Amino acid sequence: MVIAKGWLDFRGLKRAYRPGAEEQTALFQPETYAVALSFMFITMLCWGSWANTMKLCSGYRFQLFYWDYVLGLIVGALIWGVTLGSLGDTGRPFFADLAHADASHVMFAIIGGVIFNIANLLLVAAIEIAGLAVAFPVGIGLALVVGAISSYVLSPNGNPLMLFGGISLVVAAIVFDAIAYRLRETEHRSLSKRGVIISLVAGLLMGSFYPFVSRSMTGVDAPGPYAITLFFALGVAICAIPFNYLLMRKPLDGSAPVSMSGYAAANGSWHIWGIAGGAIWCTGAVLNFVASRAHIVGPAVSYSIGQGATMISAAWGVFVWREFASAPQRSKTFLVWMFVFFLCGLTAIALAPVF
Repeated sequence: MVIAKGWLDFRGLKRAYRPGAEEQTALFQPETYAVALSFMFITMLCWGSWANTMKLCSGYRFQLFYWDYVLGLIVGALIWGVTLGSLGDTGRPFFADLAHADASHVMFAIIGGVIFNIANLLLVAAIEIAGLAVAFPVGIGLALVVGAISSYVLSPNGNPLMLFGGISLVVAAIVFDAIAYRLRETEHRSLSKRGVIISLVAGLLMGSFYPFVSRSMTGVDAPGPYAITLFFALGVAICAIPFNYLLMRKPLDGSAPVSMSGYAAANGSWHIWGIAGGAIWCTGAVLNFVASRAHIVGPAVSYSIGQGATMISAAWGVFVWREFASAPQRSKTFLVWMFVFFLCGLTAIALAPVF
């Protein structure tokens, strides 16, 4: 086992700029695995908790909620850019990095945002149909598999046996969750099947956006994670205009179409929760993108641990929102196994860079 000296030293968080290296921006770059791991765990909490803001807006159609969510992404990217993204002593601060970015790197970030937007809209629709405890484990669990494998091919960091062994355990957890969901549903079988199918499609797309984001931060003179996060958020916004409008006209859950008049008439607190949801997700994204630049971590491990959000969201759905309260005992037994396999899989993935 080879462990970088001082990997438990949290003083490894410092401003970094190395001419010719990938992190060419004024930023805090983790130099120890402990700091990078803390970033990834915060990502996991943020990505697994943002959807609760939607649950707090009962009666607010998700298509309308999503406009506020996109605004929150952009606001979050700007806040992190003018704070942590501008605190370095050397290198390019946030706005200079934006101006310096070349077209190819910007395009990769925007493409990543477009793919993420389509996947996320489908995921939010699946949450409406199937609930947090199902949509997240199935959709994001599959995204973990797709994203981890594709990211590892592009940048192989970490012990492959532990990384892919952990991913295999996550796949098993996804299967257990799907079984638990099927046992829970004694009625509305067609609607249940639709929720699972939408979750699977969302997962395939969600696992495809990260390699584009990783590529946008790779190469000599590439923009740093704070600038890339803003370009990514703009890609989300550009795609949301036609795609979310389409879902307003043709809702996937079979409900009535939605008009923008509902957005203007919405409760003010709903708009605040929507913006907060986007900002929470963006916070996780910034820290995840920063952690992925640490040489000991790599994008595959960073993305995989961040997608441990599945565990967090499933816990919210089961223990707080009580989505399985009336489920039969067999369904709850499979849920227990889902949590066990997810925990074991995430532990193996977290240890992959250390061994």
